[in-house]
Amino acid sequence: MVRKLVLFSILLLLPWQLFAMEKLRIFTWAGYVTAENITQVNEILISKGYNYQVEVITTKAEDADQMFAVIRNKQCDITFLTLFFIKMHGEQISRLLQPIDINSPRLSNYKNLDPKLTQIAMGMQLGKPLYIPWGGGVYGFFVDTNKVKKEDIPTSVKDLWAAKWRNKFSLNQGQFWYNVGLTLQALDFHPFYLEQLAQKNDRSALKKLLAKQGVVLNKFKQLYNNAGGFWQSSTKFNENLEIVSSWGPEIKRQNEHGGKWQLINFKEGHLAWLDTINFVRELKGKKLAAAEVVANYFIGKKVQQRIVDELSMLPASVNLDSRGLLDHYPNLFNADLFVPPYSQLSYSLMQQMVEQVTDDRE
Repeated sequence: MVRKLVLFSILLLLPWQLFAMEKLRIFTWAGYVTAENITQVNEILISKGYNYQVEVITTKAEDADQMFAVIRNKQCDITFLTLFFIKMHGEQISRLLQPIDINSPRLSNYKNLDPKLTQIAMGMQLGKPLYIPWGGGVYGFFVDTNKVKKEDIPTSVKDLWAAKWRNKFSLNQGQFWYNVGLTLQALDFHPFYLEQLAQKNDRSALKKLLAKQGVVLNKFKQLYNNAGGFWQSSTKFNENLEIVSSWGPEIKRQNEHGGKWQLINFKEGHLAWLDTINFVRELKGKKLAAAEVVANYFIGKKVQQRIVDELSMLPASVNLDSRGLLDHYPNLFNADLFVPPYSQLSYSLMQQMVEQVTDDRE
């Protein structure tokens, strides 16, 4: 009934009022914002007396450089940045954002966010967050329990190098830094050790670590040579794979059709990512207030539950009926394992590692 009244009030608006509505442009990843979300949040804005309506720009988020270009060209007002993008490449994106007023009365759902996610250093500027946690996931490896017995399921990242799994697992090809992290973990380094050395500008240690015939590069080559498949944007399945790497949504679809894939809970933990809501620097006054109303909707219970149920993501909110994998593995969001904002130096070194591996495979 309330929704009908809101829609009726919209119809009563004079034509000049409709044309006077200003746009709040959202820049996001495919699947994050639905048509229903747009309708509902626009109804909320009207009911609260805001002269703004949201629209999702046609350009979909792809990577840090592309998102930086779109924001710099002032093509959006609200973004869904991956956390480590904010301070990548000399913090170029952070300069285009503004701090979040976490005490705003329009962010009433902020109190329901997981406190472990609200003060992550890579998203902070002068003690204030440049982000609102939204949802994320892990670079997970899932085993087909229709094919693999419980006692044979790997327990360590190191098991991916075992002969028994050769050609039976897959890797993501595009976001290669995850595979570098796995390699470092398998050698008992921190997964982001390369970045830690780059931050210290310890080029001598980096040169030794990544020597052409060194242990890290050889281990990395072995990982790629052992892989039975690679994928770019979404996990691929075939009859030879018993373990697949995945962001999660594809696993849910497989299991809905009779699959029995389950997350391997590696003792080393899981490399994680978090997508966030951000406001561009130019937002001011009433428009900024409207943006806070929009953000509050997306961290509300209904949307947060949807990203668990439909996208198999890990939600930022704790006030839900189910938090998906977090219900069974509460430590998946380990701040120490969130992918960092790689420097240009470490990023280029990892690219060189991939090129060497690719050349050898060819």
